[in-house]
Amino acid sequence: MGRILTSEFWSNTTPFFSSSPGMATGAVPTSISNLKTWDSSLGFAKSMDFVRVCDLKSMKSARKRVSIIRNSNPGQDIVELQHASPGSPLLVPRQKYCESLNNTIRRKTSTVMAGNVAIGSEHPIRIQTMTTTDTKDVAGTVEQVMRIADRGADIVRITVQGKKEADACFEIKNSLVQKNYNIPLVADIHFAPAVALRVAECFDKIRVNPGNFADRRAQFEQLEYTDEDYQKELEHIEKVFTPLVEKCKKYGRAMRIGTNHGSLSDRIMSYYGDSPRGMVESAFEFARICRKLDFHNFVFSMKASNPVIMVQAYRLLVAEMYAQGWDYPLHLGVTEAGEGEDGRMKSAIGIGTLLQDGLGDTIRVSLTEPPEEEILPCRRLANLGMRASELQKGVEAFEEKHRRYFDFQRRCGQLPAQKEGEEVDYRGVLHRDGSVLMSVSLDQLKMPEVLYKSLAAKFIVGMPFKDLATVDSILLRELPPVDDANARLALKRLIDISMGVITPLSEQLTKPLPNAMVLVNLKEISTGAYKLLPQGTRLVVSVRGDEPYEELEIIKSVDATMILHDLPYSEDKISRVHTARRLFEYLSDNSLNFPVIHHIQFPNEIHRDDLVIGAGSDAGALLVDGLGDGILLEAPDKDFEFLRNTSFNLLQGCRMRNTKTEYVSCPSCGRTLFDLQEISAEIREKTLHLPGVSIAIMGCIVNGPGEMADADFGYVGGAPGKIDLYVGKTVVKRGIEMEYATDALIDLIKEHGRWVDPPAE
Repeated sequence: MGRILTSEFWSNTTPFFSSSPGMATGAVPTSISNLKTWDSSLGFAKSMDFVRVCDLKSMKSARKRVSIIRNSNPGQDIVELQHASPGSPLLVPRQKYCESLNNTIRRKTSTVMAGNVAIGSEHPIRIQTMTTTDTKDVAGTVEQVMRIADRGADIVRITVQGKKEADACFEIKNSLVQKNYNIPLVADIHFAPAVALRVAECFDKIRVNPGNFADRRAQFEQLEYTDEDYQKELEHIEKVFTPLVEKCKKYGRAMRIGTNHGSLSDRIMSYYGDSPRGMVESAFEFARICRKLDFHNFVFSMKASNPVIMVQAYRLLVAEMYAQGWDYPLHLGVTEAGEGEDGRMKSAIGIGTLLQDGLGDTIRVSLTEPPEEEILPCRRLANLGMRASELQKGVEAFEEKHRRYFDFQRRCGQLPAQKEGEEVDYRGVLHRDGSVLMSVSLDQLKMPEVLYKSLAAKFIVGMPFKDLATVDSILLRELPPVDDANARLALKRLIDISMGVITPLSEQLTKPLPNAMVLVNLKEISTGAYKLLPQGTRLVVSVRGDEPYEELEIIKSVDATMILHDLPYSEDKISRVHTARRLFEYLSDNSLNFPVIHHIQFPNEIHRDDLVIGAGSDAGALLVDGLGDGILLEAPDKDFEFLRNTSFNLLQGCRMRNTKTEYVSCPSCGRTLFDLQEISAEIREKTLHLPGVSIAIMGCIVNGPGEMADADFGYVGGAPGKIDLYVGKTVVKRGIEMEYATDALIDLIKEHGRWVDPPAE
């Protein structure tokens, strides 16, 4: 760290910080009152990869000009600075976004009361979902809420889009109370301040979307604002929002300030971009009004359909709250996650990552399924987070300097290069966008053609070939006998198409397989046992990640093709996420660029949902930070195809390797204008074979087309029985009869050159 300047020193000294590469960090007092110059060209929104903790200032010196960010927390005397990015002249505070980088320690929050349910760090992680009935259907909504409550949900959200729905809410609440159901009800509000005021008289909590509560629907226009214009819009928001805050105070209601990545206002996007930073500032505009009116019974959320964006936004939010000294609870969710294992995986990546950082007090797993089906996977995730924080799972303290918390920057391991004299091509044993490895048994080798198909290889005239979603390498814990010609021929054919075959050292020494890669541990390297192999044998090194650094030093002595990070699943207090972060820190400190594969060995009889959620939470938490080059999942009693699909789903959910069509599918609610589950299944059946194409299937357009920010094409309910089609954020066809809409969507994809015919069986 650079020198520390006291407040007295600062007040008597011309401010200057060298921005030379040699000075990685510095420290300044948090109050920098004598820096007056504002330079809008250095605006937070447009150029910075960090949370704005307060005012951006610029300063000049005789030598050069640099910029800093001021931390406004009055209780802190100094703040440590670092360069915004390597080589950047901009110095920014080193941000804290969780209680500990080495352990899962739950972030301390205030308690927010939603009816009779307490939300916050002193209470269990709360489970919630949302009804899908028409809110005006009082009996149907009451029945669905009762089913949800009986499944174990703590809170239920109901869409309230107009006066008729608001009137129905009084009947819904009264009917539930008469049936002895006191589960807190949350009103979901968009574009309707008057409706929010009405329903606050009967529901326990109000969810407002800062992007559309007081602002008009986004038109995706780039607007230019003067400081005066911007201030006027903030005053308008305060005028519209204040009556709701005062009513919530009067009736003792809770509130969720819930930003959605896809529904930011034009004003926010013009100033901050369509970014996590814009999401945070959008929520903070409303939070400041709450605080000004001395209302604190609220929680935040930062939802996105992209788990990477979602994780970044929550971390930025919490970093800003730390800087401000705020302690409001968090509601976590990945919006429009989809259905089945895809939806569970996306939710596990986003929610699980944050839970293991100790963040999150209430969660929802948004699935395109009946709402009661969300409860069990939600409970599994909540249990994972509670257990990690209760045990304070982690690893021995280490300094973390290289991981990027707030913006995605992938650490790409060095892919295998071909070496002189090698008989086979090893360049395909890993994939540049993320690799999938699978464990194969001797029994599977008895039927080579079935094995090739299960590895998702093409099979032409008796020979396998790699395809888009073919497994990259296999782990064979036991080699076939030397005289088993058929099994060895099957392995040779895989090696010939550049599929890696990995086998333990003991197997390779006793039953050598030509051109196999050999799995060794640190002990086998340190004892020199691996030197019994022929010179030039490719090595795969297995490590736990929590070894003493002197033991890890032995890695430097070998030219590893890849590293398997393999912490036993049975470890209770040691965290896979934190040991892996420690391992990556060691590799970066020592300029070791070996590819790292996340290897998880699940126990027998693990539930499929637990496996998906465990893989998403443990490996996904690392991949969303750009840490890792692939995945190897083992579960002896699970279907091979299920494990393969889960692995590819994990990579795609972390925005690494696309091997199938990506769907942004809303979970349905009372606004939905068609049977979302039925239509979603129909569209998937006809379009699943389009890797690289993203399709949004939305029941309505309440949050604006920005809700489909990640999608290439959109299928959106425009009116009952009518569908609107989008390309990106632009509507191109309106009012299509539903029976023709799926075919019209396919025609639209064809018009834009993104269609290919499904492969023949």
